[in-house]
Order: sequence, then structure tokens, then C-alpha cells
Amino acid sequence: MEASFDTEESFDDPSCLSPQPPGAASPARKPPKEMKETKITINGVTFPLPDDNPEQELLKPNEWSYCDYFWTDRKDPQGTTCVTGFEVLLQKQLKGKQMQKEMAEFIHERIKIEEEYAKNLSKLSLSPLAAQEEGTVGEAWAQLKKSLADEADVHLKFSNKLHSEVEKPLLTFREHNFKKDMKKYDHHLTDLRKQLSSRFGGVEKARKALADRQKDLDMKTQQLEVKHMNKHEEDIKKARRKSTQAGDDLMRHLDLYNQAQCKWFEEMVTNSMELEKLEVERVEMIQQHLRQYTTLRHETDMFNQSTLEPVVQLLQSVDPAKDRELWVKEHQTGELRPVNLDI
Repeated sequence: MEASFDTEESFDDPSCLSPQPPGAASPARKPPKEMKETKITINGVTFPLPDDNPEQELLKPNEWSYCDYFWTDRKDPQGTTCVTGFEVLLQKQLKGKQMQKEMAEFIHERIKIEEEYAKNLSKLSLSPLAAQEEGTVGEAWAQLKKSLADEADVHLKFSNKLHSEVEKPLLTFREHNFKKDMKKYDHHLTDLRKQLSSRFGGVEKARKALADRQKDLDMKTQQLEVKHMNKHEEDIKKARRKSTQAGDDLMRHLDLYNQAQCKWFEEMVTNSMELEKLEVERVEMIQQHLRQYTTLRHETDMFNQSTLEPVVQLLQSVDPAKDRELWVKEHQTGELRPVNLDI
């Protein structure tokens, strides 16, 4: 985003640019031209007014990308402080990490059930009940008890595979430096926002200084109109120089502000797209290991396939892009992007 500035307006009223000759009537001053506001600055960020920019083109129009929907700040649930759109994205990352942990805990509980079930099947297979049955019936009964031991072994192997191929990957995915990396993102964008707010304060201060200088110039010009004196002419020259300097100072602060907003804008796009990529990787990782769960479960008990078919079908339908669309629709803070501030 390139910074641009409107330089067509003059800082000084044209009627004040040269002193009037002694005794000459002062030309009628034109009332200031009323300018329609087309932009608004909120928390240091400048946006176009919706009525003036109803169809601002999205950066990625063919998908629900993070970089298009989180420019505006919003109140937190308590309504006490503002939460930036980027903070909303960071909170989603942290929530996603917590969800992985809870999924791993769920699989761990499943493993404990399998281990307990295998233990009980093995114990039952050693039962002496009906051990004295004779003939072909006795042989069939003995085979039935042996099948319990075989089934116990299958369930035990299933629990071991669940631990190594599902629980552990869910628990250890991005285990190292994840929160540290998120803090880096947070601090970086927070620092840029602070700089942006500070420079907007500089713009406002410079704007007020210019108004004060122009007011002083007007006052001295009016004094000259009443009674021409060399001293008043000198005062006007000084006031005009100060007004011009104040105008230059305002333009300098505007330039600094727009540079800061440009930098923040670029980092917002870059970092939000990086978080988007991380979320896609997380969803695909979960999809992969839950599919592995269903595969292991099928291998363990083919007769129970009908109970797992809905899970298989839903996992086949997992779509990070659709998930992102639904999440963005619910959590977006505003798709209107910032624009340069000008006079």
C-alpha cells in the first residue's frame, strides 16, 4: 500500500499571503469551503466511511481469507477494552492448541477403556467354569474361551497403536515454542499499533498547531487593516512564516503516520495469512490422525463398522477452507480496510 497525500489545499488563506497597501480596503474573505468527511480514524487507524466506499475490493476475493476480515477493533465480551482483529486470530490459534490437548485426553480415556476391557477378557478366558464339559461340546466351549484371549490381544494392540499413532501426535503437534511464537506475533503487531496511535497523535497536535498559527495570522492581519504600522507588517510576516512552518510540520506528521499505517497494513496481511496457514496445517493434522483412529478401529473390530461409518463420512468432509469460512462469518470484526489519512 503506497502512501499518498492531498497537497491541493493551501495552509494559508490566499487573502493573507501579501500585506494590503495603507488605506486600501481589505477584500472580502470567503467563508471556508465545507468539506464532506470521507474518512474516519478509530483507535489510530484510518478507514473510509462505508457510504463513500461501499464496494471496496477484497484482497483475496475468491476465499474467506483472514487478511480481509479482521481490520476493525471490537469490544471484549465485558465491553471494557478493545480487542484488535489480529488478537481474535491469535486467540483462535491458542484455542486450537487447547482443543488438540483435549482431543488427546479423550483418546487417552479411550485407551484406558480398551486396556481395561482387554484385561477383563483375558481374565475371563482363564475361567474354570464348564471346564468339565466333554465331547464335541467341550471342544467348542474350550475354543470359545480361547477366542476371548485372542480378542483381548487385539484390543491391547489397538490401545498401543492409539497411543503412538493418535494420542501422542495430537499432544505433541507444535509442542515447542508455540506460545512463544504467538507472543512474538502479538508483540510485533501491538508495537506497530502503538506507533500508529502515537503518530496519529502527532498529526492531531500538528493540525491544532496549524489552526492556532492561522488564527494568529488572521488576527494580526485584521489589526493591520485597522491601523497600518511597520511593526504590524513585521508581525504578519513572522506569523505567516510560522503558519507555513506549521503546515509543513503537519504534512511531515501525515507522512510519518501514513508510513506507519502502511507498515502495519503490510504486517497485518503477512501475519494473518501465516496464521491462516498454521490453522490449515492444524486441521489437516487432526483429520489425518482421526482417520488413523478409524482405520485402527476397523482393523480391531470389523463387525462394528456400521457405528464408525458416520465418523468416516464426516472426516472425509473435513475442509479447512469451509471451516475458515464458517469461523470468519461468525467472528469477523470488519472487512473495511484502512486508507491513508490526509488533510
